[in-house]
Amino acid sequence: MIPYHKNLTMQGYQALIFSGDHDMCVPFTGSQSWTRSIGYKIIDEWRPWISNSQVAGYVQGYDHNLTYLTIKGAGHTVPEYKPHEALDFISRWLEGKPI
Repeated sequence: MIPYHKNLTMQGYQALIFSGDHDMCVPFTGSQSWTRSIGYKIIDEWRPWISNSQVAGYVQGYDHNLTYLTIKGAGHTVPEYKPHEALDFISRWLEGKPI
C-alpha cells in the first residue's frame, strides 16, 4: 500500500490513516510504523486531539497532506466502538478543519 499512498499524496490528494488504540487485529503501532516508513517530513508533531472536551487520541501530520490518527479506547471498527469521536474527526478532516 505504501507506493499507492505515496503516489496519491504526491499528486496532492489527502490521506487520513487512523487506528483504534485497542485494535487487536491491526495494532496501531503497525499502522504508525508503516506511515512513518513513507519517509515524509513531520509537520505536526505527535499530540493529543480533543473531542467533547477530552483527549480522544493522538494525531501526527506529515507533509504531502498525510495524517495519522489514533482513537483512544477503540478497537478495529472505530465507528462501532467510538461513534462520536469517529464522526468528529472524519467531519473535521473532510471539512479541512484542524483535528
